[in-house]
Amino acid sequence: MDTLQATRHAARPRLRRAPVFAVIVLVLALLSGCTWADRVGPSTAPPGTTSPSAVPSRATPPTSDDPSSTDAPSSLTLPSGRSDHELTWDGTQRSFRTYRPAQVPQPVQVVVVLHGGGGSAATAEAAYGWDRAADRHGFVVVYPESVGQAWNAGSCCGRAQTVDVDDVGFVGAVVAELLGEQPLDPERVYLTGFSNGAMLSYRIACEAPGVFAAIAPVSGTQLVDCADAKQVSLLAIHGTSDPSVPYGGGPGSGVGNVDGPSAPDVNQFWRTVDDCSEPTDQQSGAITRSTAACPSGRTVELITIDGGAHHWPGSASSQGNPSNSASNELDATEEIWSFFVEHTG
Repeated sequence: MDTLQATRHAARPRLRRAPVFAVIVLVLALLSGCTWADRVGPSTAPPGTTSPSAVPSRATPPTSDDPSSTDAPSSLTLPSGRSDHELTWDGTQRSFRTYRPAQVPQPVQVVVVLHGGGGSAATAEAAYGWDRAADRHGFVVVYPESVGQAWNAGSCCGRAQTVDVDDVGFVGAVVAELLGEQPLDPERVYLTGFSNGAMLSYRIACEAPGVFAAIAPVSGTQLVDCADAKQVSLLAIHGTSDPSVPYGGGPGSGVGNVDGPSAPDVNQFWRTVDDCSEPTDQQSGAITRSTAACPSGRTVELITIDGGAHHWPGSASSQGNPSNSASNELDATEEIWSFFVEHTG
């Protein structure tokens, strides 16, 4: 079934997606005064990946060169606290919520958080602790909402994958909306996600390079061809006892029928893309950090939790289950923010 799906997707044209992310990356580059790194990675995906579904972009967000937007106020306002927003993407009304602390240093840093399969923006906000982290450290959090509680991450998951929802384009459109909320720091826009959301994080890194300064997938794997990958700092967190997305790769036991490469193989792939040195390992209890330094200040890191299950480490759901003591040794949210703050686009 996966082979048939991959073949059908590979046969579709991919040309219509490019303008959307070309615009986003161009705006980011113009705002930051930097040029995104050229590709240095391999021409093949890690073992177990499938060809990406070609999901065309159907709209182009406005840029600062658009006369209609030059003097107009932003279409997106971010009041303090939680706020809900909508935009039309691919002919469908999509939504996302934001959380902005009362005091945010300027220019604004942004973390986009993708919920897991079967979850929602609300459950991600409630469970992962990003609002509290935003209050402590002063950044804006964005929680996009999926279609049918699942993201189209390639060969997974749910209705989003079955009907080929353009989730890569949708997340890019959300970032484009945020660019209208000034002053945004274009070099400090970050992406993280859990499970199915982590899989979409990998897909976005593969298919929309340059939009995010760093990504941090938690309990996910890479399910698309990533032959055109470009350099990005990456922190992956994964438990060795994860039944849904096995640490060692292969079929998982969850309803998403995930079948992808191992966490170490995906991490090795990104170390090659980033032209990194050999990683060094540091162990503390159940936690092993494998960290590789890369040119231009980038880092590729894998945090392995020995005995860790399919949870966001340190989250309410993880702490509520005594059998997840290994996962509770790590506060993934604080760990990810510490990684993000060290990296720029």
